Amino acid sequence: MTKRELGEKYFKDGYNCAQAVALAFAPELHFNEDFIVKLVSGFGGGFGRMREVCGAVSGMVFVLNALKGNIDPSDDKAKMEHYQRVQTLMNEFKEKNGTYICRELLNLPEQNSEPTPEKRTESYYKKRPCAELVGDACEILENYLNK
Repeated sequence: MTKRELGEKYFKDGYNCAQAVALAFAPELHFNEDFIVKLVSGFGGGFGRMREVCGAVSGMVFVLNALKGNIDPSDDKAKMEHYQRVQTLMNEFKEKNGTYICRELLNLPEQNSEPTPEKRTESYYKKRPCAELVGDACEILENYLNK
């Protein structure tokens, strides 16, 4: 199964966008899956359903951080290189989808931050491109990591 397919499957299993992306890369992260799910749980819905940065993008950056993040606070070159990696991935997602802002991806009004998640029904999946966005994030990250 590809990372794209895994991410889409996890999303359809009920995980939020960030969790689905992170779980698709769980073998590479070498963390307990429950720990991964917990670490990124607040990123779903554009940070707690605030509809800001897409959870799939946040999950993608989380995985990138875990695999390639910098650790020395005095190493400005490493920081810059990592920020460049983050921007590369985010810009690729934006090129493909027009934005990386959740509310814009979902065509939602500015004031839509109700914290209660919607029930995952058949109509939910029909009106939401989230599974495909998760797939895009997984594919972008996988391609980047394989370069």
